[in-house]
Amino acid sequence: MEEAPARQVMLIFTEMDEWKHVDDALHKNVSAAARAGNALFTSCDETAGVDRLTPAGTAWGNHVHVSLGDFLELPAGPGGEMDIEGLMADDGWLWVIGSHALKRGKAKGGRTKALRRLAKIRCDPNRMFLGRLPLAELDGAPMPVGRNGSRRAQTIRLHAKKSRLKTWLKGDAQLGPFLNLPCKENGLDIEGIAARGMRVWLGLRGPVLREMAVVLEFEFKVTRKGHLKARRIDGHRRYRKHLIPTRGLGIRDLELDGEDLVLLTGPVTAADGVAAIRRWRGAVDHQRSGIVQASEIELVRDLPYRGQHDHSEGLVRWSMDEWLVVYDSPAPDRLNNNPARLLADIWQG
Repeated sequence: MEEAPARQVMLIFTEMDEWKHVDDALHKNVSAAARAGNALFTSCDETAGVDRLTPAGTAWGNHVHVSLGDFLELPAGPGGEMDIEGLMADDGWLWVIGSHALKRGKAKGGRTKALRRLAKIRCDPNRMFLGRLPLAELDGAPMPVGRNGSRRAQTIRLHAKKSRLKTWLKGDAQLGPFLNLPCKENGLDIEGIAARGMRVWLGLRGPVLREMAVVLEFEFKVTRKGHLKARRIDGHRRYRKHLIPTRGLGIRDLELDGEDLVLLTGPVTAADGVAAIRRWRGAVDHQRSGIVQASEIELVRDLPYRGQHDHSEGLVRWSMDEWLVVYDSPAPDRLNNNPARLLADIWQG
């Protein structure tokens, strides 16, 4: 018998049928989540924005959409897909990460046309986003804004044709060969972020190396021009690289819990597969790149396998021993319309 969550939480979104560039409704395509007090932030990976929900009785609703293009100059414009796959609230800031992934064309049309489409690999420049937004109180809850007093939104340098983060990884002995591969084909695909101050951890869905997932760690500074730039922290490198034994699963999200890093893991490819919550004990104390020992990784819990439905995408610390999990490709019994509603699970562990 399939294990049931401790309880469920209803998330209520505003209908947004007018968004022509979004294939699915927002509540059917949640790709990331984070919480700051009485605000729950989510994102749809086909948009260039963040959604805020606040308590509404026993549910979370009062949906407000924040378009990042309203206060940031995005390389592909405010309507260009950002593929936001990670959110993290920390000390009055909301960190946002795009997947930085390349994507292969879909096999549509006749046999010959489908082959041609499969040969095309695209780079959406908005996907190369990494930044943090100040949180300001609005209607009694935190809201990401472009400026709050002396604090302004900060990003790494954004370019129309290249990724600043990928330039920092270029030449890496383990990761370099995967930088130009598409996502879901073991190419670089960032799907989780955790932050404490200016120290930031990024979880990679891909690549997975000999059944080990990758966590990249950065320490950022703010340049004179107001951009985020990674310090050199590992010899000449601007990052530390941690390889985590996950039994071949990639990372779908990250959360900090004291000195530990909690990982939501799932399949690297687009195929259906198992998911789990794992804890890397003492992660914050690691100051050098290397392979993390299996003894340092604790399986918190396996999540139910539901085939083509309920692909675990976002992990949020909900209470002392509870974790909220949101899903992409949600099962029909999680959904309702008018208004758009989505059931998220709360698991103990």
